[in-house]
Amino acid sequence: MHISCKPVHIVVASFYVSVLLFSECIAHEEEENQFSSHKSTSQNKVYKVNQQKTSDIAVHGLLLWASTGLLMPLGILTIRGSIKAEPGSTRSKVLFYLHVCFQMLSVLLATVGAAMSLKKFENSFDNNHQKLGLALYGAILMQAFVGFFRPQRGKKERSYWYLLHWILGTIVSLVGVINIYTGLKAYHKRTLKSTTLWTILFTVEVSFIGLIYLFQDKLEYMKKQGVIVGSESNVSSNQDIPQRQNQKELLPVACGKRNALENLFD
Repeated sequence: MHISCKPVHIVVASFYVSVLLFSECIAHEEEENQFSSHKSTSQNKVYKVNQQKTSDIAVHGLLLWASTGLLMPLGILTIRGSIKAEPGSTRSKVLFYLHVCFQMLSVLLATVGAAMSLKKFENSFDNNHQKLGLALYGAILMQAFVGFFRPQRGKKERSYWYLLHWILGTIVSLVGVINIYTGLKAYHKRTLKSTTLWTILFTVEVSFIGLIYLFQDKLEYMKKQGVIVGSESNVSSNQDIPQRQNQKELLPVACGKRNALENLFD
């Protein structure tokens, strides 16, 4: 009896087709899994890079804040306090060396922050923060150089040196404060994190330092006002009455020219 081979051929062909389709499906699923795993890995790498760069930016900002936002203003306050002290006194020497330590430490921290910026950030200098930072670091180095090579007291060059040192130090301090604000703005733009709290805290700090700066000039005047208005002024004025009366008694009486000459040569 002859058996037809068509059903067998159809079954075999359908088996091969199903096996091919299944293998293609498995290969497609493996490709999708590999692509998704590669995509997730790349996303994790990008996330890690962003987190690392965010930390680097925060450390850079902290270094520059400590340098130009804290130590430099403290150095200015200490040297202004030493001006009213007696020359050569212990207080004057302590305040002067504090000024030197604050400024040297601020230059060191600014150098570390600048080196970190050059090494880890893209420095295209296409924004205000980078441009101000470059000019500021150059001015900081110049100020340190001028501070070390100061003439001795009594020389003619001392007055010119003091004027240059004072002007350059004031410019460095003001530009440093401004650049911290531009840095906070750049940090917010780069990381999309809020910097409102840090801006408020830094503003409070700058305002407090500014008040102390102005208060130093008025402290002696305020003390004098308290002495004049207070009870001590009344006591001192009562004690001065007999002296004033004696002074009045010793004053020459108005008289003619002859008597005036006699009083002058007696």
